Amino acid sequence: MATTSAPGVGLLGCGAHLPDEVLDNETVAAAAGVEPGWIERKTGVLARRRAAQEDASSDLAARAAREALRDSGVPADRLSLVVVATSTPDSPQPPTASLVQHLIGATGAAAFDVNAVCSGFVFALETARAMLRPGGYALVVGVDIYTRIVDPSDRRTAALFGDGAGAVVLGPVEPGRGVLATGLTSRGDLHGMIGVPAGGSRIPPSKDSLLVGEHWFTMDGRGVREFVAAELPAAVAGFLAEHGVAGEAVDHFVPHQANLRMLDEVFPTLGLPNARSHHTVAEYGNTGAASVPITLAAARDSFRPGETVLLAAFGGGMAIGLSLLRW
Repeated sequence: MATTSAPGVGLLGCGAHLPDEVLDNETVAAAAGVEPGWIERKTGVLARRRAAQEDASSDLAARAAREALRDSGVPADRLSLVVVATSTPDSPQPPTASLVQHLIGATGAAAFDVNAVCSGFVFALETARAMLRPGGYALVVGVDIYTRIVDPSDRRTAALFGDGAGAVVLGPVEPGRGVLATGLTSRGDLHGMIGVPAGGSRIPPSKDSLLVGEHWFTMDGRGVREFVAAELPAAVAGFLAEHGVAGEAVDHFVPHQANLRMLDEVFPTLGLPNARSHHTVAEYGNTGAASVPITLAAARDSFRPGETVLLAAFGGGMAIGLSLLRW
């Protein structure tokens, strides 16, 4: 596991944007050929949001970004970096971050995307932190519009996924606060568990690829669940031990909102007896790279100065991203 430690850079503001349209379980269940109660029993999801037809990922990202900038008090033109984590970009190119930069007026910033699927926000957070010059400011956004790539008839994915964006502004904080350490790891040998087969250089877009459904998002749900159960506890324990932090010292746990039932199963195995685990998955579903920053924005009012917050994301690749913050 690659690890870094850099006190002195922290979160100055948080923001989130959820589309107005609510997709309830009755609507999703009808298309997927299941009962609404089946979705709740299997996933814990009660609703999810769907982006308006005219909106793309950059639009959702810009709205969350503006919220984070307002919260931080940092003007957009003071940003030196705009990093967007997404696996549902507006288009293959240019990077969605360049569109966000334009929409928010971050004229002096370098803008680029990071794709680590549902782990993307933590990967982007560390990328921005590592690149940020002393005294500088960065915007990190996680955004995904999964309702555009999920087959409504596939109960394994349609039951879980929704759309949204979350953002944070990074900047200087007093020593001992902010991002204390980050751990990133990937299991490329397991890459086949999650993906969209077509649309890239391996299987270019074509009438044939559309007809056979190769542009839909696919996921081995059981395999992912087994991966998280086997890999996440060891990753958390090793990460905390490497940085000399006892599990008892973690006050808040903000995980990727993959599936509420899975989170309820894995949390007791992580060795965080005093941590409060924060969830938004019941209300918003799995929002991909947006889920950690959306949940962070929702939970932040419960954090107290000096408390420790552990972010944990996992997703396609198969990747795990962990970040330890002192609020």
